[in-house]
Amino acid sequence: MTILVTGAAGFIGYHVSQRLLARGDQVIGVDNLNDYYDVQLKKARLARLQAQSGFSLRQVDISDFEALKTSLSDIGPISGIVHLAAQAGVRYSLTNPHAYLQANLAGHLNMLEIARHKDGLDHMVYASSSSVYGGNTDLPFSVEDRVDHPVSLYAATKKADELMSHCYAHLYRVPQTGLRFFTVYGPWGRPDMAMWLFTRAILAGEPIRVFNNGEMMRDFTYIDDIVTGVVASLDNPPADGGEGVPPYRIYNIGNHKAEPLMRMIGLIEDALGRKAEKIMEPMQPGDVPATYADIEAIRRDLGFEPSTPIDVGIPAFIDWYRDYHGV
Repeated sequence: MTILVTGAAGFIGYHVSQRLLARGDQVIGVDNLNDYYDVQLKKARLARLQAQSGFSLRQVDISDFEALKTSLSDIGPISGIVHLAAQAGVRYSLTNPHAYLQANLAGHLNMLEIARHKDGLDHMVYASSSSVYGGNTDLPFSVEDRVDHPVSLYAATKKADELMSHCYAHLYRVPQTGLRFFTVYGPWGRPDMAMWLFTRAILAGEPIRVFNNGEMMRDFTYIDDIVTGVVASLDNPPADGGEGVPPYRIYNIGNHKAEPLMRMIGLIEDALGRKAEKIMEPMQPGDVPATYADIEAIRRDLGFEPSTPIDVGIPAFIDWYRDYHGV
């Protein structure tokens, strides 16, 4: 099969591309290599992908529809799209909101148009986020919960993506699955995520900022488990149920276990053999105190079962971090 993966130089996109290549698929990667975080990290991921047969890259911004169409004009039939390109980060949306308008709204619409006009496309899987649950207080978060009270612009754009996708599934019968990711971590991760920030600071002998005075819980999900869920979703497009039942579905994809932030920090300290100096701070705007995924739907439909506890995943991330940075 030939699969189009947007955000292929990103954290999840890189790992999904690796898994698809390993099973013999052809992968067309799309990425604009923006500088939201270290471009050298993105290039290092891409170098590993480009060293394998079956991978090609189109460097283009998905928010520029004409450039996107031109870049993809010479490709033949594709079986699926894994759309992961987006402007990530809750806190960054407070200072650069227009980046989210372009990447997450215009970019998502553009990918829907690509999918709509691509003959033979079986399925488009796209990234949503646990952030859509916003101020919900009932745990675990269920896909049946209302998600119309976002507390960050990032979350609002992801909910808008879900609505646009539902429209295209209804109007044009484009089969789609939206995946609400829960705090993904692991080797080749993002430098703006807490696990990376804490590791870097502890190794540098610098204090770490612990928000909400440490009273936070997260459903930390290891990258290998995430990729398994993404690929299983890709391989199982939703059925078209006819009028009123579009080929569309939403899944939570998490570890199904809310872990205290302080336990995560403790595991990083153990793996590094160093204690962190902690600066306790209040909750940040747009953040939420707890996330916890109800994964019953994806477990029932696709047999998804995360298998990597943070006791295993965090040391694996630390090992990769030390090796990548030579520390």
